[in-house]
Amino acid sequence: MIIRLPLRFEGSKGEKHLYALFDSGATYSCINESLVEDLEILTPLHTPMRLATASDHTYMEINNRSTLDFYHDEVRLSDEFLVVPGLSEEVIIGANTMQKWRLKLDFEHDNVIVDPRVAKLILINLIRRD
Repeated sequence: MIIRLPLRFEGSKGEKHLYALFDSGATYSCINESLVEDLEILTPLHTPMRLATASDHTYMEINNRSTLDFYHDEVRLSDEFLVVPGLSEEVIIGANTMQKWRLKLDFEHDNVIVDPRVAKLILINLIRRD
């Protein structure tokens, strides 16, 4: 199941409001290549990734990634996004990102629940690792 919401995304080059599809069936978070170039410098993957799509026997090759901050209910979240040429959505928030930030999908109200206390604790722990 999926939920689609407008979110603010930030990178070192600027910020944009984009529609993000929260998709528990997608492993990775992805962003459309044409939209990320105004937000952040792309980081080439050492070895490209070949990912299966929903269509049988259809694969896409991913050559770049980008780390972006994004905001939901004014809570700052951050993760790596695979840069996908021709992605049909602006952004897809995948299961890895949802699990990392302990996001809960509320399908009854078409919303994503972010506990700011949990996000703050996760962010503090990430900072301490560096």
